[in-house]
Amino acid sequence: MTESKGSITVDGKSVELPIKHGSVGPDVIDIRSLYSVTGMFTYDPGFTSTASCESKITYIDGDAGVLLYRGYPIQQLAEHGDFLETCYLLLYGELPTGAQKADFDYRITRHTMVHEQMAKFFQGFRRDAHPMAVMVAAVGALSAFYHDSTNIADPTQRLVASTRMIAKIPTLAAMAYKYSIGQPFVYPKNDLDYTSNFLRMCFAVPCEDYKVNPVLARALDRIFILHADHEQNASTSTVRLSGSSGANPFACIAAGIASLWGPAHGGANEAVLKMLEEIGTPERIPHYIARAKDKDDPFRLMGFGHRVYKNYDPRAKIMQTTTREVLSELGVKDVLLDVALELERIALHDDYFIEKKLYPNIDFYSGITLKAMNFPTAMFTVLFAVARTVGWIAQWKEMIEDPGSKIGRPRQLYTGAPQREYVPITKRA
Repeated sequence: MTESKGSITVDGKSVELPIKHGSVGPDVIDIRSLYSVTGMFTYDPGFTSTASCESKITYIDGDAGVLLYRGYPIQQLAEHGDFLETCYLLLYGELPTGAQKADFDYRITRHTMVHEQMAKFFQGFRRDAHPMAVMVAAVGALSAFYHDSTNIADPTQRLVASTRMIAKIPTLAAMAYKYSIGQPFVYPKNDLDYTSNFLRMCFAVPCEDYKVNPVLARALDRIFILHADHEQNASTSTVRLSGSSGANPFACIAAGIASLWGPAHGGANEAVLKMLEEIGTPERIPHYIARAKDKDDPFRLMGFGHRVYKNYDPRAKIMQTTTREVLSELGVKDVLLDVALELERIALHDDYFIEKKLYPNIDFYSGITLKAMNFPTAMFTVLFAVARTVGWIAQWKEMIEDPGSKIGRPRQLYTGAPQREYVPITKRA
């Protein structure tokens, strides 16, 4: 990283500030000395113009529609690799050799079981508990079961914690699903790959054999790759902020899951399906298109456009192909899928959407795909959490190993009452 100098003028006084140049992307102004020199903070609600950290993991160019993991285009990773290869890349910075991949796969596979007492932990939830509520609690509880890997100052314990999180999160997710539908838990099998193992834990039952459909396994693996990391989004920033206090990694990931649960973040694909249900049939689409164009109508088309991407979401193009593969394999007949496909066709050819760059995003397609694979909508965000765990862990690990890292402490613009004197209750009007 290189530096140059710039200056800003505040109340007639010029302040010199460093300008940092990354390997790609916009330069950033280092304002750390701004308060000490001027007595002022910056004001940036939502941190939309603020770089909160330095990172080597993920790069996004929203205008060009580019997403890179450690420099590799997401399209290449999704087409040629598998999810555990992507996990290795995000954690260690390079694609693995054959020997490294075999060792990593072995270590992850041999950590997929959870402590048997975790099964009793699940029994404390109501039978109709939302799977995300269960996930927040279960992941946070891992620190009580695996306290031998919570010392963040020990590199070996950090590695063990990272391996455990990636390995155990699909097991916990499958347990949350099984608990929500009243079926017995299914133990992982070491002879299956990561995604096939997860599908089996979700859909197998003891009374009959379950054979994993390779098309569905490959589709879900690709979904996991596409969701593995996405730079400093709300949940990743939550993980980093939690970790900056020195909290153990399991607690940090639980915090990330809680943040992901929000409908504006991980719950967006569930919101897409609710929108499709509201539309109901393809014949009603023009009415809702008109509503979406009406500035005075609160209705919004979910699954279109993106906070970062002002071009076609690169993940959505891959997801679109994956969706069609899954629908073709399953021969699914569902009126909501008909609505979605027609809505997609109209949006891609309507001048209004093209002009405003409101392309279908990954949430639009992923919800359709997961529904076709027989996952209930309550599980959509859980699957997102399974995929994103490796990104959270990589970001957390990078922050912990950064010697310049310090506890997060945003400032504020105070608009409340100035200092005033306490009045005894008997004298208050």
